[in-house]
Amino acid sequence: MNCKKERTDMEKKYREKYGNFVHEQRKKEEEILDICQEILKNSRNELGISMHFLYSPLSELRPVLSEETSVLGTDGKQLFVSPAWLIPVFMNQKILLNRLYLHQLFHCLFCHLWGRKDRNRKLWDLASDIAVENMIDDLYVKPVYIRPGSFRREIYRKWKDQYGILSAERIYRILETLPEEETERLILEFRRDDHHFWKNAEEKSGMASPKKQWEDKRKKLQTEMELMSKEASKEAPTLMEQLRAQNRKRHDYREFLRRFSVLKEEMQVDLDTFDYIYYHYGMEHYGNLPLIEPLETKETRKIEDFVIVVDTSMSCKGELIQKFLEETYSVLSGSESFFRKIQVHIIQCDDRIQEDVVIHDQEEMEQYLQDFTIKGFGGTDFRPAFQYVEQLIKKGAFQKLRGLLYFTDGYGIFPGRMPPYDTVFVFMKEDYRDVDVPPWAMKLILGEEDLTGVPEHFE
Repeated sequence: MNCKKERTDMEKKYREKYGNFVHEQRKKEEEILDICQEILKNSRNELGISMHFLYSPLSELRPVLSEETSVLGTDGKQLFVSPAWLIPVFMNQKILLNRLYLHQLFHCLFCHLWGRKDRNRKLWDLASDIAVENMIDDLYVKPVYIRPGSFRREIYRKWKDQYGILSAERIYRILETLPEEETERLILEFRRDDHHFWKNAEEKSGMASPKKQWEDKRKKLQTEMELMSKEASKEAPTLMEQLRAQNRKRHDYREFLRRFSVLKEEMQVDLDTFDYIYYHYGMEHYGNLPLIEPLETKETRKIEDFVIVVDTSMSCKGELIQKFLEETYSVLSGSESFFRKIQVHIIQCDDRIQEDVVIHDQEEMEQYLQDFTIKGFGGTDFRPAFQYVEQLIKKGAFQKLRGLLYFTDGYGIFPGRMPPYDTVFVFMKEDYRDVDVPPWAMKLILGEEDLTGVPEHFE
């Protein structure tokens, strides 16, 4: 009895002592959680008030305290944060906290979390961070503004001058060309948050993945900035530029070229319409006499007549013109798009017609590319090319002209009248600046990946 009473007394004392300790610990944790949630709510409100077009997407990330990170990170649904990091930063570097909160949001809006597939993870993470920091550094709003250092400013200037819009995809391809020591220096400069939660986002697919929701939010954000918050477009030009580039419709370039194809019969066996049952039956029962034979002609969709015009004004880069012609040819020849005989006019034009070379077969196309030289370097005027093509049509130079591809930087005089064929103004993504084309024309923005089977942008 005494032993039992002593054990009961000891348990009572233990519960009183350690039970209170556990209770106090839980109470302390709840207080820390409340403080952290208030801090993040305060940060979200500051960002939302200064950039009201971001208030709705900012509310999508649910704060969660985590011991898995020493700073903060996201999986597309939750914002994981270290209390040991958050509270001191809030007390001493509030702007840094705001920037990193916004940093997470931009990663989600531009779907960087789902971009690692088939890429070097280290380079993709760095490219995503640089793209996001570039957008934030361009926001001259008090809660996030920290003047970028000279190293950052030089990186932005050099790459923008050379490559145009600094999307994560573009920066990734730049990083692939850099030596290891430069990459490491960029990591020290731009890496701030924790990306290890991205693996959680990658593992979720289909309806479980928040990627589609973030894509929808990104499109909605662009619409709001353009229609409801026009001043926001001026205050955040880099963000607006990135949204427009990311939200463009995507189409395969090979499929796009089908717009210029015509349906025509060619001399080749059409096995698609051949019935083996009747053929075999006749051979067995009528002395090697087939009841049906395959057709000797086949209807195929191939390119027969079209026009490629290249802008050879001073503002168009020669290497991009060459690249466009070479890559267009690689698509055409690789997909067997040519008829045996074709009429492809390749016209060089600045403010007047400089050259018109007619290609009739693949051999001539290969020779043209081998001997290609740019002629022109004057001003930009699109009208002479359309006038010249109109004269060719009147002379009967085409059997059926399906369309015209005009490779240009877009800075020129457009014709006022709609031509009787499809017209596409083509831009290389490396040199792309947003340009309005006439309502009767289409606009195509190409990147290197468009011509190797990976879709890019089409309007």
